[in-house]
Amino acid sequence: MNDTYTSFAAVYDSFMNDIPYKKWADFVTAKYRQSGIRSKLACDLGCGTGRLTRLLAKRGFDMIGVDVSPEMLDIAKEKDDVTSTLYLCQDMREFELFGTVGTIVSACDCVNYITDMRDLKRVFRLVNNYLEPRGLFVFDFHTEHYYRDILANNTFAANYEDASFIWENEYDKKTGKNSYFLTVYAKEGEAYRRFEELHIQRGYTLETIKKLIEDAGLEFEGAFDDYGEAPATPDSKRITVVAREKFCPGKHYE
Repeated sequence: MNDTYTSFAAVYDSFMNDIPYKKWADFVTAKYRQSGIRSKLACDLGCGTGRLTRLLAKRGFDMIGVDVSPEMLDIAKEKDDVTSTLYLCQDMREFELFGTVGTIVSACDCVNYITDMRDLKRVFRLVNNYLEPRGLFVFDFHTEHYYRDILANNTFAANYEDASFIWENEYDKKTGKNSYFLTVYAKEGEAYRRFEELHIQRGYTLETIKKLIEDAGLEFEGAFDDYGEAPATPDSKRITVVAREKFCPGKHYE
């Protein structure tokens, strides 16, 4: 996980231009308003280059961005000239905040990079620890169906103004893990630089995610099809989950 998004960081935003970050920010904002939470302090877990982080900041949240890639965070800081977001270079499996926050968000299938269920439960426990009483947790994940039936062993390619990529997938039915080999050609001056990265993700079922959430002490509230209002279905490729901190009188809050 620590070796991903290194060279790719420089061209990441170019390849993600079709991602509906505004829709995601609208979804998070709506769930926040419905939650009754007063705190505007929020954490974007796996913030990458900070596109969602900045949108949430412009909606009035006081943001903390956490990501394991220093290269991605450098870009986030460079592009963030309008907010006072605090960026922390941390692995989400071991992240530490200075205190509790009202909302934690983890978008764009960051959860799928946690391929060990024990590690994922640890992430959820940390989320539970750093949420204020009844705090909100919104995250998405790609399903087993997406990796098994759509990506499978297919190859994809695309050309952009300053870069091109070839994306080769290799799905392991036994482990549920999808390895994708990314070859990128990025323009530098009059020439193109070629580099490669290997990314490994794991698909999850909603039933597994729900159990891990509850085992971590969080309260599951709902699952939606790709940041919409429709409930998740077996055909959902991306599922967005809303959970809450389950207030316990004996729990220690930072």
